[in-house]
Amino acid sequence: MASDYRDIQTKEQMLALMDYQTLRDLLPEFSQEIQQDRDLLDSLSLQTKTRNLIDFGPAALARLEAKAIRDFDIRRQLELTARANFDAQAQAHALTLTLMESRNHSDLARRLAKETQERFGLVTATIALEDTAPIPLGWMTLDYGGVDYIIGETELSVLGPDGVCRALFGEDVRRIKSAAVIRTAMWRDGRPGAVAFGSADYEGFTPDMGAELVAYVTRVVERIAERWPILS
Repeated sequence: MASDYRDIQTKEQMLALMDYQTLRDLLPEFSQEIQQDRDLLDSLSLQTKTRNLIDFGPAALARLEAKAIRDFDIRRQLELTARANFDAQAQAHALTLTLMESRNHSDLARRLAKETQERFGLVTATIALEDTAPIPLGWMTLDYGGVDYIIGETELSVLGPDGVCRALFGEDVRRIKSAAVIRTAMWRDGRPGAVAFGSADYEGFTPDMGAELVAYVTRVVERIAERWPILS
């Protein structure tokens, strides 16, 4: 008995001096004993399934379940984003067909405002030109250099609260919290102008958003507007 007691003391002292890596290196030598030690496996939340397989217990399963949920949420978010993009593109194409039916500049501006309200839930959308020549009825008027002042001298667009101004939206500016403003250059002389989209949501348009969709609609507006000359 005394010898056994001394042996136990010696083993405990040895284990106390071991670091984790040393202990880990020794474990494979006792794999069979570990698989048969149910109390040890339970304390580690492990359970044996076959002679050569150790399965995870409740704690590990909970971690795996949490990861599966995260992966599902990511896939779901990607699916929702893809669906939203598809719907937005479909609405933009339908808006294009409606704009192509415009009869003149005023009708084009009216259809653009109405369609963006109904299809995208915006407050309004407007077409603006710098005051270097006559302005079509229903379009907004900007001072000379106004496009560069709003968008920037070298930029093609601005998205976010910086695009909200009375010159682009008139009285509707009171309801608009964010905007997307796209530079235009119409007719052969490339007359400076812009198409502006206003949202009642602060997050409707933000600087980190892509401008592809509103830029597409703007190019459609440009091409349709060039059908007719501006009469003095």
